[in-house]
Amino acid sequence: MSETTEPLIVVGVDGSKHSKEALRWGVAQAKATGGRVHAVMSWEWNTNPFAVGSGTPDELVGAEETARRRLADTVASAVGTSPGVPVFRRVEQGSAAQVLVDASKEADLTVVGTRGYGGFKGVLLGSVSQQVVQYAASTVVVVREDAEDEDQGPA
Repeated sequence: MSETTEPLIVVGVDGSKHSKEALRWGVAQAKATGGRVHAVMSWEWNTNPFAVGSGTPDELVGAEETARRRLADTVASAVGTSPGVPVFRRVEQGSAAQVLVDASKEADLTVVGTRGYGGFKGVLLGSVSQQVVQYAASTVVVVREDAEDEDQGPA
């Protein structure tokens, strides 16, 4: 007898508008497929290669706790407190791209948002979504930020 498991959808969340769009898309997909969602946020202590020393244990706990609160606030803001499917919050230490690539190894689907920077600007800034698409172990969906929101300025 084989066990049936709910499809796992991993969604990269960083608090931005485009990550909220990705989370809403992931929740809608989970509803359509009977799945569950892991909203994943990464945190890093220090990305400066010239920094001397490292954070104290209290500072590291503070940074992780800040990420946990930010993730909880983002999930509540994007999909509410009762989204209709299980949404688990995961906070992992590391670069956003690596954390999502690692999480994709257990996922049926990985969802990331993107601002859609391309060309030279995209090369200069780097792109978490591009790295996830290239290296993820699961199928990846890239959700673009709503173009209407991007183009509208003050009236």
